Amino acid sequence: MNERVKAFDEKMTKSYNSLVGELATIRAGRANPHVLDKLTVDYYGVPTPIQQAANISVPEPRMIQIQPWEKSMVKEIEKAILTSDIGINPTNDGSVIRLVFPELTEERRKELAKDVKKKGEQAKVAIRNIRRDGNDTFKKLKGTEVSEDEIKDLEDELQKLTDKYIKDIDKAVEEKSKEVMTV
Repeated sequence: MNERVKAFDEKMTKSYNSLVGELATIRAGRANPHVLDKLTVDYYGVPTPIQQAANISVPEPRMIQIQPWEKSMVKEIEKAILTSDIGINPTNDGSVIRLVFPELTEERRKELAKDVKKKGEQAKVAIRNIRRDGNDTFKKLKGTEVSEDEIKDLEDELQKLTDKYIKDIDKAVEEKSKEVMTV
């Protein structure tokens, strides 16, 4: 891969990885510990990811169990979950917090599938914007020591990368949609 194209490949990889990360946080009727990824708790004055302040397990398909390493953290973690957009009320017995996920309705599944497609479209737009920036950069090389043929090769290489990432995004969106729609 050409050095000039490599920078744009890295940007496209970041966009793709960002989408994959977002899709992982969308719950599909099953308890997925990734829904907690963006939540932080105040741990001795430092915002800390819940995963670093507690043991997280999935004892049943629709339940996440959070066992803080210190009892004093139960209230903090509970507060973080309540103020988040997870939409599930935690229950606790003083030492363990449980999140029970309800079955998704057909309507909610369709909403989630739509959301997945929307995120996919946003990722594709990001990839195409990176391609556009790349092509603009390559066009500016005209009149320098880089020949027009080389510029054309760079643009072709960038287009191939774009096609690859668009295909990867479509595949990720399709898999997540299928997962969301599966009862």
